[in-house]
Amino acid sequence: MKPMHLARVVLGATTAVLLFACGACDRSGELAHPAAAAASAPREAVEVVRVVSKPLDTVIHLEGDLSAYESVAIFARVNAFVSTVAVDRGSVVSKGDRLATLVAPELTAQRTESEATARASQSNSARLKEAAKTPGTVAGNELESAAAVAAANEAKVDSLRALERYLTVTAPFDAVVTERNVHPGALVGPQSSTPMLRLEEQKRLRLTVAVPEPLSGLVADGATVRFSVRSRPGETFEATIRRSANSIDPRTRTMAVELDVGNARRTLAPGMFAEITWPVRRATPSLFVPSSSVVVAAERTFVVRVTGDTLTQVPVKRGARMGDRVEIFGELSPNDLVLRHPSDEDRTGIRVAAVRESP
Repeated sequence: MKPMHLARVVLGATTAVLLFACGACDRSGELAHPAAAAASAPREAVEVVRVVSKPLDTVIHLEGDLSAYESVAIFARVNAFVSTVAVDRGSVVSKGDRLATLVAPELTAQRTESEATARASQSNSARLKEAAKTPGTVAGNELESAAAVAAANEAKVDSLRALERYLTVTAPFDAVVTERNVHPGALVGPQSSTPMLRLEEQKRLRLTVAVPEPLSGLVADGATVRFSVRSRPGETFEATIRRSANSIDPRTRTMAVELDVGNARRTLAPGMFAEITWPVRRATPSLFVPSSSVVVAAERTFVVRVTGDTLTQVPVKRGARMGDRVEIFGELSPNDLVLRHPSDEDRTGIRVAAVRESP
């Protein structure tokens, strides 16, 4: 190519570049950034709703488990043989009722021998005490030693008699026998891994409910809730809130709450699954928006407020649901307008062309 022709090509390319650059400039002569141009362009009309203020008063459905109010596994206190068992699975017993009788020949022999030794030591102590009435007959330390031996032997007898009382096994409270694992002739003892019997109090039950963390501050001691069980369809039962763990389980983000359930007729049984209608009330009014107005992103939860024609992301925390609305806590006021269907792309500062309010 000739030099003159090469110069014309370079000049033409330079001119094209300059023309393209001028086309991208605004009237002030500055280069317009595409992102800035997009941000300055108003969005189309958006649908908004008003933030409303009203008291929280609703019910939610939770699940729980029924358990015995008191439950105990009965083990033998001493090594012994089972003589008789007075109860069986399903037996209803009262506090103090005899459950089983054990025999321990070695223990009986030890107690008999200790009683004889104790009688001898008591006799010796009494004899020395009587002799000591004559001055110089008995040394003082001998008299004290005899008295100490007599007291120790008597204490040993009392201890063995106390152990023998455990040979009669009695119910520690009113209960139902739910397990029987022994029969007459069986060898039992403290080291056994299997209990002789298991008892459960069933006139009262415990209903344990895992309350979600956002509702944990609304647990009212003494409040009554209703529940149902699958084994008795169509029936409704009542329970009273009595105890709270006051601690959130970090794995489930729930708090364990216990309720007392009257069960005098034993209609319900430990282990049943309960479906609970849980009342949720707050004394002071709360702010509510539709559930669709809350954006839950990876690191934050927010709503998008519309002020004039400008959007603002407002961080919030969610509370309880009430119908199709959700309780929120943040820098908002009643009657503020928020987007009904926002997204993570609705950033602060974006303008909107028009606002259409929906109920």
